[in-house]
Amino acid sequence: MLKRLFVAMTLLLPGTAMAANNVSLSSDVFIERKVAKPNGTTAVVLEQPKTVIPGDNLVFVVKYKNVGSAPASDFSVTNPLPKAVAFNGTSDGTEIVSVDGGKTWGPLSVLTYPSANGEVRPALMTDVTHVKWKFSRSLSAGSEGKLVFRGTVK
Repeated sequence: MLKRLFVAMTLLLPGTAMAANNVSLSSDVFIERKVAKPNGTTAVVLEQPKTVIPGDNLVFVVKYKNVGSAPASDFSVTNPLPKAVAFNGTSDGTEIVSVDGGKTWGPLSVLTYPSANGEVRPALMTDVTHVKWKFSRSLSAGSEGKLVFRGTVK
């Protein structure tokens, strides 16, 4: 029970997403659940987390908005993953990731990870510590959007 409470508190306080260029950010996390409907079908719903347990599927939503008076260009949005969460990808697949706490970045397919015995192996989704989106296009003043990534409670 104590582990559940700790994990729930960790998820309710996800790492702060970061951006620059007068781009404001806000983050939400939801539990994705399958709910039986009266007609016998199943619906997928997103709920605010109260308690989470290993195996729960989570959806992280990072909303961004250019709150400046000029276009924002060449900026990135970086979000650390809670340690209790295994990365499951993004909604658009345009992210780059880090498996070493944000020191190095790249597509997961090119990253490596040192295993416990000192050998280096290809990085896995469960190794991801941070996710980043780079915006090379300009974001006009007042424009907004959202970035979505998924994870599973370890």
